[in-house]
Amino acid sequence: MIPRKLREYWLLIASYYFYMGWNAKYALLIGSSTAITYVSGLLLDRADHTKEERAGKLQKKLVLAACMAVNLGILAVFKYGNFAINSVNYILSKIHVSAVERRFDLLLPVGISFYTFQALGYIMDVYRNDVEVEKNPVRYALFVSFFPQLVAGPIERSKNLLNQMRSIDQIQVWDAKRVASGGIFMVWGLFMKMVIADRIAIPVDTVFNNFRMYGGTEIALAAVGFAIQIYCDFGSYSMIAIGAAKVMGFQLMENFNTPYFAVGIRDFWGRWHISLSTWFRDYLYIPLGGNRRGKFRKAVNIMIVFLTSGLWHGADWSFVLWGGIHGFYQVIEDVTEKFRNKLWKSMNVKTDCFSWKFLQMAVTFVLVVFAWIFFRADSIRDALGVIKRIVICQTPWVLLDGEIYNLGLDRIEMNILIVSLVILFLVDLVRYLKKQTLDVFLMSQNLWFEWFAVIGLIVMIFIFGEYGPTFDPQQFIYFQF
Repeated sequence: MIPRKLREYWLLIASYYFYMGWNAKYALLIGSSTAITYVSGLLLDRADHTKEERAGKLQKKLVLAACMAVNLGILAVFKYGNFAINSVNYILSKIHVSAVERRFDLLLPVGISFYTFQALGYIMDVYRNDVEVEKNPVRYALFVSFFPQLVAGPIERSKNLLNQMRSIDQIQVWDAKRVASGGIFMVWGLFMKMVIADRIAIPVDTVFNNFRMYGGTEIALAAVGFAIQIYCDFGSYSMIAIGAAKVMGFQLMENFNTPYFAVGIRDFWGRWHISLSTWFRDYLYIPLGGNRRGKFRKAVNIMIVFLTSGLWHGADWSFVLWGGIHGFYQVIEDVTEKFRNKLWKSMNVKTDCFSWKFLQMAVTFVLVVFAWIFFRADSIRDALGVIKRIVICQTPWVLLDGEIYNLGLDRIEMNILIVSLVILFLVDLVRYLKKQTLDVFLMSQNLWFEWFAVIGLIVMIFIFGEYGPTFDPQQFIYFQF
């Protein structure tokens, strides 16, 4: 209803209102990050037009380094201050030296890792001359704070989102097909979160919070359950963000593409949290040298990227170890690739059939679930305890004696979960086989089928969604990162 020229102002106000609804004070933090990167972009552009080329290059390097240092410094203080102090105290305790007393009493700002990386991605794009510098401060502030994906991604690129915002006055708001498509994304995201993620979280939390009371089978099922929980929880936010943006006429990048159909760890990271994995590829792995400096340097670069990714996810050594495990997986996968291909060929193994692909998916899934244990456990010691229980305390009879119905969900709730998981599997199977997102698939069907599916999902959300006065609200897992 407002004039086209006021759209970016209205969305900026809406975005800051949205963020301040959580904690008004921390709007100053995102505002500061925005101002620093905006001015840095202008300085980089100015350095590009310096008459003396050598001086201009030096200025650009200094501006980039200063901008990175300030923004990563802010991130470090709020997210890693106490982690660093605790780590130093642990080392000091081992050599019998008094501990550092000072701790940071700071609330971790929601989404700080996401909007910091998005802003730094823009600065590096400007530094490389991959995008034109944005001189409109309102438009740039909107790019950093755009509310659908502000607090949990996708981490957008300036080449995609900022370029769309530059033509915001040309968006046709009332596009029924596009609005319907965005609505389908949002409904599916709500289904993944409220019907699946928040329901499966109950047995997962029950087992992991008291893992010493359960046998190996229950713990293994909980580990698989967490793999599904974090996919549905994080994937649902991305779906809702993509859908909300699409309703308003913006196309965000896909963040998940059937990750548990991956046939290898490299393939998994091409499907899981795509916006982050490609960010690390473009702004860390390639600048480090990528695969251009030999096998050993490639392996080192992979490990640096994944250890950094683990640290990005959380200020705890268990997250760093989780990242390291995935880095180790990728290094082994890369180093042994030629040997494995020769081995399968010498053994006459058929590698172009369903059974081989299914085996690859199963092995990849097991490896990913194993790594998730370190992500979910409260500490590395607890993670090792969980693994030990799985290995030495086998209790397969719980699958037959009804014991799984004593993990927080009764028989009816467990059956609802099973039906929901079947629906999730079918939707992902369509995405995997037909290469179509749910909205494209449904809108290519007859109208009765499309409406039946969408209304059916909405009804299931209202009837079977986990909410209400007796429900303990489950925040999105990635809000803490």
